[in-house]
Amino acid sequence: MIWNLIWGVVVVLLVASGLFDAISWSVNIPILVVVAALWLITVYNSLIRLRNRVREALSDIDVQLKRRFDLIPNFVSTVKGYASHEAGLLEKVTEARAQVARGGNAIERAGAENALSGTLKTLFAVAENYPDLKANTTFIELQRELSDTENKIQASRRFYNSMVLEINSAVHAFPTNVLAGMFGFREEKFFEGLSAAEREPVKMQF
Repeated sequence: MIWNLIWGVVVVLLVASGLFDAISWSVNIPILVVVAALWLITVYNSLIRLRNRVREALSDIDVQLKRRFDLIPNFVSTVKGYASHEAGLLEKVTEARAQVARGGNAIERAGAENALSGTLKTLFAVAENYPDLKANTTFIELQRELSDTENKIQASRRFYNSMVLEINSAVHAFPTNVLAGMFGFREEKFFEGLSAAEREPVKMQF
């Protein structure tokens, strides 16, 4: 965005200094063409960079969600060994995980991912009632990894939303919006729809 301002200032200064009047238009026109071309290239490249950063940020969310997805079966299996009569809750976690597996990117799966977070929180709360389970080394390690993953998911979502804010501001701001419309740059979706409770990382400190 700073380059937009720079090129605008350059043109204004040229006009204000009377340069265009002092030099024949056979020279002025090429100057204007070069300045316009440089502005177009700069803005286009900045939009490309922003779009790539949004995609990278979304990919980072997917990486962390995949990591959590892979940890859940071992976690459920460990809990089941100590709390087999919690079958209903364990089944809900498994069903929520299966819903996530149906596909789509992190934004498209947002509802299913949030439901999975909710069932995991309930499972963590229930696990607190089993001292032997809390002392199990496998459980402790899975707890640590899931806690770390949940924190990374939240950080990745915040970073993604900050990138979306940047590209959306560029897409809507004049005069960048003209070029954005010409080359098909569109507003990106925020990662939202989370309740206040869902925005909190899963707490697994027993």
